[in-house]
Amino acid sequence: MSQEDTDPLSPDHTGNQEVTSQGGGAEQVQKEEGERKGPANKSTDQGTESQNGGPGVCLAGRCLRVCSTRRGAAHRCYPDRERQAEEPRGPGPFYFFGGANGAELVSKYCESRGWKRVYDKNREDVKLKWCETKSPANYYNFREGEQLLYQIPNNKLLTSKIGLLCSLRQYDRVNSKVNHGRGLRRLKMEEFFPTSFRMDVRGERETFFAQQKGVHDKENPMWICKPTGLNQGRGIFLLQTQEDVAALKVKLQDVEDSQARRKVYVRPPQARIVQWYIQKPLLLKGRKFDVRSYLLIACTAPYMVFFRHGYVRLTCDLYDPSTSNLSAHLTNQYMQKKNPLYSLLKEDTVWSMESFNTYVNDQFRVAKGVPRDWVMGPFAKRMQQIMTQCFFAVKSKLDCKLGFFDLIGCDFMIDEDFKVWLLEMNCNPALHTNCEVLKEVVPSTVIEALDITLEIFSKCHCRQPILPLASQRDFVLLYHGVYPPAPPCARSRTRGTRSDSASHRKTTERTHKREPAMWIWGRSGRKGRIVSTPKHFHLSSSRVEHPMRMETHEEGEGWRPGEDTKSSAFRSKMKL
Repeated sequence: MSQEDTDPLSPDHTGNQEVTSQGGGAEQVQKEEGERKGPANKSTDQGTESQNGGPGVCLAGRCLRVCSTRRGAAHRCYPDRERQAEEPRGPGPFYFFGGANGAELVSKYCESRGWKRVYDKNREDVKLKWCETKSPANYYNFREGEQLLYQIPNNKLLTSKIGLLCSLRQYDRVNSKVNHGRGLRRLKMEEFFPTSFRMDVRGERETFFAQQKGVHDKENPMWICKPTGLNQGRGIFLLQTQEDVAALKVKLQDVEDSQARRKVYVRPPQARIVQWYIQKPLLLKGRKFDVRSYLLIACTAPYMVFFRHGYVRLTCDLYDPSTSNLSAHLTNQYMQKKNPLYSLLKEDTVWSMESFNTYVNDQFRVAKGVPRDWVMGPFAKRMQQIMTQCFFAVKSKLDCKLGFFDLIGCDFMIDEDFKVWLLEMNCNPALHTNCEVLKEVVPSTVIEALDITLEIFSKCHCRQPILPLASQRDFVLLYHGVYPPAPPCARSRTRGTRSDSASHRKTTERTHKREPAMWIWGRSGRKGRIVSTPKHFHLSSSRVEHPMRMETHEEGEGWRPGEDTKSSAFRSKMKL
């Protein structure tokens, strides 16, 4: 239920609410070490053929082909090595693309702008570097403020199963102790994320197994066990009975004991989580589905975060929670291709959001009392709220450099009560277009994402105001770290002085000058920074943010343009 149509080379992490076999937990854990030795990342199926059309193996854009000669012998050739000898030189601009996922779309976009493709990943004169795998070399050679680099280095805080779980837990603990005033209420983690336990942490593992003691199969909820780093549904299985739970417990204990007996350090097996399985999902024509949406972090200095609708993915088979038929549980296109009915139902396994909205209006508006256009209204807002909260969970932890950007695939499920659940977030989401709906959604998503990213990058480089964005069409702005400029006289008197916020300076020192600051506390208990002159002042803060007004001072608090700063009403409001 994450990346579709992929082979084992692309780094998109899969496995949300997916199953590989029934009752095979112990066997899956046992085979895991062998699977982990293979590539942990994957690229699209298109990448398994060389770019010249012959059979071969493609590893991150470097194709190894076996070519037949007239004598019947075979020799190996490396097309990319041949290209490197003839790589373009001159003023550029140049771009590098490593891998296969989205290669055609990104290359077409860049070449339409007159950019030239290079194949040497170590070249430092590229303007855009789009890499599927997060090689340290890609970030070591990165020139901040001069290059664009796809994928934030530590995006695994969001895009790995354990990373997302830990980030949300920590953010939930912090927010439970903070009074946010009258602003929009924060979601509790259990309101949108299925209950999960880490199997690599002894305390959590013991807690999970203790909860399963004495529970009968009829009243026992189903659980799904996921490895944190495998893909395509590999290593994932359901815990449907107490026997399945007991088998997993024994196997995990055996693995731990085996590690303890080793005299030489050996890398531990793949970490796993066990997650509550949503047994009663909303069905479309009796089939299970999930929704892929996009989170675009177009810039990290300052932060510019966007949401975009994606598409709906359905199974070929009717849903039956008790079946061992994998196709009834998996929405992943890679798995659906194995279904004998796929060739007949291919176009019906991917719906547009408009088709989904029409179906919900027709089937559930009266029967379930769902508001008209629920999909494009309340559902969209809920996804945006959840994605924004996930971003805030890692906002202070992500690597922030001007030029880093990321497109993340977010997978949501809706249960029969129309409750929205986040299943997982995926780096390097699938960008293939093997059906009509994907041909409409994916190219427009990639083009607009690059348009927005380039516009923001250019404006930051030239120190121009970022907002409004001329290239913004279907993406919705969730959060921006851009502060309104101070009045001209305030800027002229305060330019070049030292800031009180080191963290704020780190992400903004290349986009605007610092200003002297005086700190005050608002009624919400949050700190604001006032930059003042005798007749003008400007309220800003490293904490004053604008995520769809989800993390701002409480309503009415703060200075507004044209407001008299000497009035008693203003001083009373600001507690001056």
